[in-house]
Amino acid sequence: MTSAKEEAVVCKEVFREFEDGTRVIKVLRGTDLSVYRGEFVAIVGASGSGKTTLLNLIGGLDRPTDGTIFVDGTDITGLNDDQMSEMRRHKIGVLFQDQHLLPIFTAIENVEVPMLLDEIRAEKRHKKAMSLLAAVGVDHRAHHMPHELSGGMRSRVALARALANDPTVLLCDEPTGDLDHKTGAEIIRLMRDLAKKENRAVITVTHDPETARMADRILLLRDGKLVDELIGEFFRASGVDISTKKEENSDSSEKPTTG
Repeated sequence: MTSAKEEAVVCKEVFREFEDGTRVIKVLRGTDLSVYRGEFVAIVGASGSGKTTLLNLIGGLDRPTDGTIFVDGTDITGLNDDQMSEMRRHKIGVLFQDQHLLPIFTAIENVEVPMLLDEIRAEKRHKKAMSLLAAVGVDHRAHHMPHELSGGMRSRVALARALANDPTVLLCDEPTGDLDHKTGAEIIRLMRDLAKKENRAVITVTHDPETARMADRILLLRDGKLVDELIGEFFRASGVDISTKKEENSDSSEKPTTG
């Protein structure tokens, strides 16, 4: 990365341990990560490797056992609950696999919800929500209830809601898990394009190789740490048998030359 790019997320030596009776489960073991504005990064790994844990730490939904996490230049590990809530409102958007749309609200009302906390005037709130729905291609469904929308449309509404307060960082937890291949690819392409257009950092955790291949970088979480950037064509859906750049270069150097 060049010095001209601005870091949106920085994790330094992040540890996360959980107590289970008399056992201590070490999920993250000194993880380092830097993600820049305008960058779309996919994090892959086996089930239980700590991908969602890392996402929750970056989103301030959990706190590390040790280490430091910066979001848009602010050390969030030192914030109290009120300060962290403020960060989530203005700097961090979250897109869940299950969307979590409010069933009694229309699509546009769901998108307006995050703006209510900032007491944005109704007219301005409505205009912005419609603009976001248009950006994700579902403004024609603005006044439909969630149960009247397809899975792909609900995901688009949830994406619009996650962007409602112009976050620096968008965190996505298996965003295509419940979608068919074509719809999932459309959602990921939309997220990637919005990252570039609006200079946001997008981090997604996924088991889907097609989702991962569309990212600018694919990172593997293995043994509690993020390892080298992956070579996309070697990605396998298991999230385990994956070649890193370093491993691939090592393999190439060991091959005998011919001629």
